[in-house]
Amino acid sequence: MKALLLVDLQLDFMPGGALAVREGDATVAVANALLPRFAQVACTQDWHPADHGSFASQHAGRRCGELVDLHGLQQVLWPDHCIQGSAGARFHPDLQLPADAIVFPKGQDRTVDSYSGFFDNGRRNATGLGDALRARGIRDLVVLGLATDYCVQFTALDAAELGFGVTLVVPGCRAVDLSAGDGDRAIERMRAAGVRIATDLAQLP
Repeated sequence: MKALLLVDLQLDFMPGGALAVREGDATVAVANALLPRFAQVACTQDWHPADHGSFASQHAGRRCGELVDLHGLQQVLWPDHCIQGSAGARFHPDLQLPADAIVFPKGQDRTVDSYSGFFDNGRRNATGLGDALRARGIRDLVVLGLATDYCVQFTALDAAELGFGVTLVVPGCRAVDLSAGDGDRAIERMRAAGVRIATDLAQLP
């Protein structure tokens, strides 16, 4: 059985949001086009406390985009975003999620970030997404969302490592590209890990 996995389609990652990804809102139309094809839909949702350690505001004299050590892990500093209960943490209002979509929050531990929908960045704790998918008989995932070079990449890589068949929907993703080409390099890493790369919707299984 297949599921559609939507990664962080939240307002703070859309144009005008706190951590806006260029053309991030273009992913929503792709998601909506695919939703009717799937009996099971899962979503990840950044859900940070206001004092999360990945926020530049929590590190005096540091700026967004800089790297710091966060409890033993290299961490990119981001603007405050997707704070629990905030408007920016909500899914895009045009996203037509079915009532039975399962939602998995991540990034709730202020001491460690969580790019992947399956584990935090230190792989210290699981979100429960993997177990929930298996319990529903899901073996294959079609993945899209934001951003290609961070949360989408690590979610897809972990899914493949956990034994799921994974297809990345390239038109349904956009990259942060802190360094030019980060998004393209992330796609090649996913391809090398066995993720199937679909460059248009007609290529989907």
